Amino acid sequence: MQRRTFITLLGGAAAFPMIARAQQPRPLDVELKQVVDRKDVAGVVAMAANRKGVVYEGAFGVADIDHATPLKMDSMFRIASMTKAITSTAAMQLMEQGRFGLDDPVEKFFPEFAKLQVFESFDPATGAYKLKPATTPITVRHLHTHTSGLGYPFTSAILRDFKPRAGESYPVGPLLFEPGTRWHYGTSVDWLGRLVEKVSGLPLEDYFRQKIFTPLAMPDTSYFVAKDKEARLVTVNRRRPDGSLVREPTQPPTSGFTPIGGGGLTSTAGDYIRFTRMILNGGELDGARVLSADSVAQMSRNAIGAVGVPALKSALADRSEDFSFIADGRDKWGLGFLITTDAVPGKRSPGSLSWGGINNTYFWIDPTRGIGGVIMMQYLPFADAKALATYDAFERGAYQLVSAQR
Repeated sequence: MQRRTFITLLGGAAAFPMIARAQQPRPLDVELKQVVDRKDVAGVVAMAANRKGVVYEGAFGVADIDHATPLKMDSMFRIASMTKAITSTAAMQLMEQGRFGLDDPVEKFFPEFAKLQVFESFDPATGAYKLKPATTPITVRHLHTHTSGLGYPFTSAILRDFKPRAGESYPVGPLLFEPGTRWHYGTSVDWLGRLVEKVSGLPLEDYFRQKIFTPLAMPDTSYFVAKDKEARLVTVNRRRPDGSLVREPTQPPTSGFTPIGGGGLTSTAGDYIRFTRMILNGGELDGARVLSADSVAQMSRNAIGAVGVPALKSALADRSEDFSFIADGRDKWGLGFLITTDAVPGKRSPGSLSWGGINNTYFWIDPTRGIGGVIMMQYLPFADAKALATYDAFERGAYQLVSAQR
């Protein structure tokens, strides 16, 4: 009895240094906590994973700056345009079934895409404009890749200021350019979402839940936030001119709106990291196959040919800063993702996939290194310098962590 007790005590004593080492702050924890302590951001939740599972997770700061509610790993964020990759995944599922093809003209499904008009000129001083008929039909590929000619008012001063003349209406467009000739971030994936609904016969909320979220075990991802989950929802803030953050007086609705393919989902870092791992694993996760390996490979390849993805100037500074995170003209676009072209030491590999949402949520997927990351903040404007610096620190820290584990 005494000998056994001695051995037990000795084992316990020997374990103390191991426990102490395990509880030492991780460098990435320290870095992200410092970001919050400096008030660069109000809060951040971050996760990194490889093909086998999660390798890092951390939550720092507050979910509501007015009430100092702590952020948790299951806090729910409005992920906005991170919805787009989900929509492209749904479209690829239907393409696998032969329901439509990449080069099908969209007017085959939506008559309003026939006889589109393109801006020939626009006078920013007077708003006077001249249009001409488009000579190239918009295809499904153009919707996937933002090469349709459609834009957003916050990415185009022309669309921001455009006012149709009396008696004129444009259900689609006018287009900024001939389809296929340029890349411009806009509403293309909204229409891709409508195509998913039309061909499948299901509303986007139902389609996504049945075909993507349930198979991938993403229970907290949806357009509409259930009442019993609203307490987990992170409030949207705004960066003021003095650099401080303030809660937006009007928060986005949690129900009662029409879902669109280009945005609107609410999710958690834990849910979205499962989506990234599905892509890393060639369309399958934990025995659930969502896409074929061929579809994932196709989504991950340059789908815009010689066209490059340019950095964009913001047309609405309260919504977005300039798209300075893009390697101007060198990056490419696949079917649902930005594709990184340049190699940057300490960061993702060339060929990595990524995008983000307007409230400064971001993800990347690195098939070469077999790692992906999700980082979620919740404030405007998009591409805020301090949000991008936080994203950069997290990404570098994630690669350092993975390298140290090998």
